[in-house]
Amino acid sequence: MEENSSIATLAEIPDDSTFLFTIRDGFDEEEAVLVTQDDDVLAWKNYCQHWTDVRLDKGNGATMRDGELVCGKHGALFEADSGVCSYGPCEDAVLDSVDVTVENGAVYLTDPDYEFVQQGSSIEYDLSSNRSLGFE
Repeated sequence: MEENSSIATLAEIPDDSTFLFTIRDGFDEEEAVLVTQDDDVLAWKNYCQHWTDVRLDKGNGATMRDGELVCGKHGALFEADSGVCSYGPCEDAVLDSVDVTVENGAVYLTDPDYEFVQQGSSIEYDLSSNRSLGFE
């Protein structure tokens, strides 16, 4: 795998939360999250399907409960293994996936539509108010 597509090591991904990273599609940067499911790692774009300006992971890991990502704004639940919303205002909607693969203990971006930018967000958040402090 190409070194510049390496997102994180498996050890860096929390078992009970998410790992935030930034990708680019041309000129537009977006956030995505890695989640572990059994022996697999999946990546989803980092926004709720109800209101796409609401982030699931604001920089300190998304809340997860019983294998589901929780939207802190609406209480929507997204199955971490399928991205399907199982509860909330966007029930049956599906998170947008980002292709990744695991090789030699590292997670790599393999989605041809994106390039890896950096770990974490390119936006600073005020975690106490759920608002961004930078550009979106």
